[in-house]
Amino acid sequence: MFKNYFKIAWRSLWKKKAFSFINIVGLAAGMAVVMLIGLWIWSETSFNKGFQNYNSIAQVMQNQSINNVYQTQEALPIPIAEEMRVKYGSDFKQIILSTATQDHIFSFGEKKIENKGNFMEPQAPEMFTLKMLAGSRNGLNDIHSILLSSTLSKSLFGDKQAIGQTILMDDTLAVKVSGVYADFSENTSFSDVKFLAAWQLFATIDLETKNSAHEWDDNGWKLYVQMADNADYEKVSAKIKNIKAEHSQFVKSDQAKPALFLFPMSKWHLYSDFKNGESVGGRIQYVKLFALIGFFVLLLACINFMNLSTALSEKRAKEVGIRKTLGSLRSQLVIQFFCESLFVSMIAFILSFALVQLSLPFFNKLADKNMMVPWQNIYVWLYGFAFSIITGLVAGSYPALYLSSFQPVKVLKGVIQSGRFASLPRKILVVTQFTVSIALIVGTVMIYRQVQFARSRSVGYSKDGLLRVDVHTKTIQEHFDAFRNDLLNTGTVGELAATSSPTTEMTNQQGNFSWDNKQPGQADNFATVGVTQQYAKTVGLQFIDGRDFRTPTTGNDKLTMILSESAAKGMGFKNPVGETIGWYGMKFTVIGVVRDIVMESPYKPAIPTIYFLAPWTVYTFNIRINPNVSAADALAKIKPLFSQYNPAEPFDYKFVDEEYDAKFKAEEKIGGLASFFAALAIFISCMGLFGLASFIAEQRRKEIGVRKVLGATVFSLWRLLSKEFAMLIMISFCIATPVAYYFMDNWLQNYEYRTTLSWWIFAAAGVGALMITLLTVSFQAIKAAIAKPVKSLRSE
Repeated sequence: MFKNYFKIAWRSLWKKKAFSFINIVGLAAGMAVVMLIGLWIWSETSFNKGFQNYNSIAQVMQNQSINNVYQTQEALPIPIAEEMRVKYGSDFKQIILSTATQDHIFSFGEKKIENKGNFMEPQAPEMFTLKMLAGSRNGLNDIHSILLSSTLSKSLFGDKQAIGQTILMDDTLAVKVSGVYADFSENTSFSDVKFLAAWQLFATIDLETKNSAHEWDDNGWKLYVQMADNADYEKVSAKIKNIKAEHSQFVKSDQAKPALFLFPMSKWHLYSDFKNGESVGGRIQYVKLFALIGFFVLLLACINFMNLSTALSEKRAKEVGIRKTLGSLRSQLVIQFFCESLFVSMIAFILSFALVQLSLPFFNKLADKNMMVPWQNIYVWLYGFAFSIITGLVAGSYPALYLSSFQPVKVLKGVIQSGRFASLPRKILVVTQFTVSIALIVGTVMIYRQVQFARSRSVGYSKDGLLRVDVHTKTIQEHFDAFRNDLLNTGTVGELAATSSPTTEMTNQQGNFSWDNKQPGQADNFATVGVTQQYAKTVGLQFIDGRDFRTPTTGNDKLTMILSESAAKGMGFKNPVGETIGWYGMKFTVIGVVRDIVMESPYKPAIPTIYFLAPWTVYTFNIRINPNVSAADALAKIKPLFSQYNPAEPFDYKFVDEEYDAKFKAEEKIGGLASFFAALAIFISCMGLFGLASFIAEQRRKEIGVRKVLGATVFSLWRLLSKEFAMLIMISFCIATPVAYYFMDNWLQNYEYRTTLSWWIFAAAGVGALMITLLTVSFQAIKAAIAKPVKSLRSE
C-alpha cells in the first residue's frame, strides 16, 4: 500500500514539474535556513561550555553610581581577592586575580612576536582546565614561569622542545616556559589568550599594580572564582556585596555604595548587557530573534506547499472521487496525501543539506564564525530526518484534510468549489507570508538605521588620520622627546602624544576625588587618563572652557587637571576652571573642560573622564598623520624611526577610525544576517506567489480568452489578475505595521543612544513588498493576457 502511495506521489510530481520544482525548492530553502540558524544558535548557546567547570566559574563584578548613573563594570580593586579568601573562603574552590587581556612582545633569538594574554594567579590553569600538551597545570607556581598556547609555541620554537626555554617578554623580562596548552576554542571568552603568566610577576614589575595592592578605590583588575560544591550564586553574592563599600574611604551614603556580585560563566556571552545594575540581556535577544525568524521562514515554505497543493485540488478531485467510490476510506486518503508530503519533504531535506553546504562559507563570513556541519555525528542525521518528517507532516496537514474531504458525487459531476469563500484559506496563508516578510524588511532597515545613527554621533575628537601604537618597552619612552622631534621633522606627522589608555577604550576608573560643596552620596568615580602635554592637540579634543596643558618649557602643570563635560557636570561645577579637586592627598587645579569623547560603546552615554599629566610611563602612543600626506607615505617614514628607537618590538599600528568602526561589528553582523534571512523569506514567498499566480492564470484561461474577444486590453487583464494579490499585500501591511513597531520599539529600548521609528520605514517596506508582488505576479498575468484567445477557447 505505501509503495503504491509513493509511486502515485512520484507520478504526480513528475506530471506537474513546474509546481513540483517550486514546492521542493521552496521547502528546501526553508529547511536550509532553519539548519543554518540552528548551527548559529548552537554556536551561541554552547559558548564556553567546553570548560569542565563551566557551571561553577563566575566573574566578580560591581555595580556603582557613576555621575549619578548606576553602572556595572568588570574592573575591581586588588584587595577584594584577599578579603574574600579570608572571610568567605569556604564558599569558593578558587579565587583568582587577573589582568585584562593585553598584547605583549615575545623574543626568542631573532624572532619577535606580539600576542595577547593574561597574568593570572597559579590556580588559573586548573580552574579553566587547560588541556596541557606539555608540562603541567602547576606551571605558574614559579613567579618567572609562563604557559604558552600551542600556536604561540610553534611560532617561537617551531617543532623544537618549548619546555625549559627562556624567552624575553617586552624586551626586559626573562620568563621560562613551563607548559604548552592547546589553544582555547574560538567559541570561548578566552579565544585570543595565547599565554598565561604569573600574577605575582606582574604585581612586582608593574608600578600601578604595585601601588594599588592595598587601594580599595582603584579599579583596574579582574577577579574570577570557582564556586564550592553546592554553593548558591545568589546567597554568596549577598555575602560579598558590601566588601568594597566597607573598606572604601569615600563612600558616605547608600546611594553611592558599590555592590559586588557574582556573574556566572553561563551568562557571560548571552546576558552581558546591564542597565541600572541589572542584567537586561545581550546576545540572547538575537538568539531568540533568529529562532523566531527560522520558525517563520520554515512556516513560509510550508505555506507555499499548502497553497499550491490546495490550489491544484481540481486536478486531484476526480482521483479522490473515484477512490472514494471504489471504497477508500477518508483515513486512507489522508495517509496517502501525508505520504506524498513526506516524500516531497524528504527530497527537500536532501536538497537542503546541499544548500547548507554550499552556503556555509558565505554564512560563516557573514556571521564571523567558523561553523561546520558535523556530518559524522549520527545525531545530526537522526535530528535531520525527524525534522524533515515533522516538516512534511506540518506542510501536508491542511492539503491532506482538505483533499480527502471532497464528496464523490459532487466532484464527479464537476462541482468542486464550495462557495465564494473556497479560496479564503489560501488568501489567509498568503497574507501570513507577506506579513512576516514585511516585518522582516522593517526589522532589517531598523537595525541598519540604528547602526548609522550611532555612526553619525559626534565622538568628541578627530579619529581620521590618527594612529594608535602600543609599546611594551621603556627604551622608546626614555627617548620620547627625541623620537617625537624626529617624527615631526619628517613632515608626515602633525603631533605625537602618549597616554595610559587608548582613545577608544576606558581601561581605568578611580574614585578618591573630593571637591568643595561635594554632596553626600555624590558619585566620585571617573575614568582617569594619564597623558603627555600634546594629547589634546594630537587627538583633537574640543575645548569648551579653559586651556590645554602647557609644555615643560612654558610652565609647570604637574598638579592640574582637564575635565570632560560630563565630569564637570557630575561634580556640580558651574564654572569649573580654577576649581580645586583633591585626589590621594594632592590638590589639583582644573585648567580646562573638553567635550565628552566616546571611549566605550557608541550606543551609551559618554563616560565622565578626568585627564591629568601622567607621573608614570605611559605605553599607548597616539600619532596624528599630516592631513596633506598619504597614510602610506607617513607609515613609510614612521616605521624606520620606530625601529630605530624601539628595536625590541615590531611596529604594530592600528588606525583609530577602524578601531571605532569595530564597535559596530556586532550590530552589523546581526543586520547582515537579518538581511540574508529577510531576502530568503521574500524569495520563498515570491516562489509560492509565482506558482499560485501561474495556477490562477491557467484556471481563468477561458475567462481571459472571452474577455479578449470582447475587447479587453492587456492592461485591464493585468489589473484583473493582479488586484487581488495587491489587496492581500495591503492587508499584510496593515497587520505587519503594528507588530513590527511593537517589536522594534522594544529592541531599541536596549540602547540608551538610539534612533526613532519613522513612518516612512513602514511605508517603504509596504511599497517594496507591493512592488515585489506585482513583479512576481505580472509575469504570469501578462503571459496570460497576451495569449491568443483561440488557444484559450479551443478546448470548448
